[in-house]
Amino acid sequence: MRWFNSPTSSFPFLFALLALSFYFFDAHRSASRAPEDMAEESSKSIFDFTVKDIRGNDVSLSEYSGKVLLIVNVASKCGLTQSNYKELNTLYEKYKDQGFEILAFPCNQFAGQEPGSNEEIQETACTMFKAEFPIFDKVEVNGKNATPLYKFLKSQKGGIFGDGIKWNFTKFLVNREGKVVDRYAPTTSPLKIEKDIQNLLGSS
Repeated sequence: MRWFNSPTSSFPFLFALLALSFYFFDAHRSASRAPEDMAEESSKSIFDFTVKDIRGNDVSLSEYSGKVLLIVNVASKCGLTQSNYKELNTLYEKYKDQGFEILAFPCNQFAGQEPGSNEEIQETACTMFKAEFPIFDKVEVNGKNATPLYKFLKSQKGGIFGDGIKWNFTKFLVNREGKVVDRYAPTTSPLKIEKDIQNLLGSS
C-alpha cells in the first residue's frame, strides 16, 4: 500500500509532525525549569544577588549599588593572568575613587587553571599580582552548578557563539543601576574597556 501519491505530498505531514515535536519539547522545558532559574530571570539587576567573599561570608551585591562594576572570572595560572591583573590594577587605581569597582570571581573550569584553595588564591592575587580589588569565593560559571550571578550575567549578555563563558577573564560591565551593559571576550585587554568605563562614570 502506498501512503502518499507523490514525494511532495508528505511535506505537510512531516512539517506538522516537526511542529508538534517542538511544541512538546518547549512545554517540557518550561515545566522542568527550576524555581531558582525563574527567580534569576525575574531579577532586575545584579544588586538582587548575594555571593560569598573569599572567606565564605555572605555579601549582598546591593552594597555596590550606585557603582560601575567590572565583573571578571579570574585564574592564577592562565596565559592571560599577568597582563589582565596588571591592567585591572591600573583601572582600579585610576577610577576607584570615582565609583568604580572590580569584582573578581576565581574559577577552575578552564583547563584547571585556578586549582588552589581560597586562601591560596587570595595570597596569589594580592601578593604576586598586587590586586587591591575584592576577590570572591571560587565559583563555577558554566553548567548546572553555575552560580546564580553568572546565570544572570549570561542571560543579560550572551556571547558570539552561545551564552557560555568561553575562558578565563571574560568581563561584564555593569552600570550604576546594576544593569549589564556589555560583555568582553577573554582576549579583550582591560585597558581597551577604559573608554566604556569612563562613559558610565561620566568622566574623561
